[in-house]
Amino acid sequence: MSIALSRKIINTISIVGILISIALTIYFFNLGVFKDINALRGLVGDSIILGPIIFILLQILQVVIPIIPGGISSAAGVLIFGPFAGFIYNYVGICIGSIIIFLLGRRYGKPFILSMISDKTYNKYIGWLDNQSRFEKLFALAIFLPVAPDDALCLMAGLTNISVKKYIWIILLAKPLSIFLYSMALIYGGSFLTGLLG
Repeated sequence: MSIALSRKIINTISIVGILISIALTIYFFNLGVFKDINALRGLVGDSIILGPIIFILLQILQVVIPIIPGGISSAAGVLIFGPFAGFIYNYVGICIGSIIIFLLGRRYGKPFILSMISDKTYNKYIGWLDNQSRFEKLFALAIFLPVAPDDALCLMAGLTNISVKKYIWIILLAKPLSIFLYSMALIYGGSFLTGLLG
């Protein structure tokens, strides 16, 4: 499969995912689940095992294949499961997904990576790979911060000589803060907007 075709497929999946997310948001808003946290939590069912498993799998999937924006699913996790459990489920799912895309990038190389990210993003960060030591520091910092293109950098890390063990340690240690800050910003930002809209 050519890079152009695979890119079109990924973009189409992403667009469909965003449209579904918007439709579900409107549907849930009309149901009133954003005004009643118990109704929102009821969406995952009463099972204390199945709900978290489904959510973690969804988070893994959204990292590997960008079906829905990661920020939306992260905020949903905290709203549905509460701050502590939601953070844990987000952390587990996102870390597993980040490890998977790194391994896919390493296994299938540049053609696969270019099918997943734009030429602009690739060209912007490819210079980071020139110096291994510098890349590892920049990569760890980027994963630590909540505004970096994590998924693209995780894919591109597969083109470097970084060991799987070191990569996993960077993900496990640097991800928590960005997940926490991103989730809280979306939740409290959403509450602020809801208050403004009345």
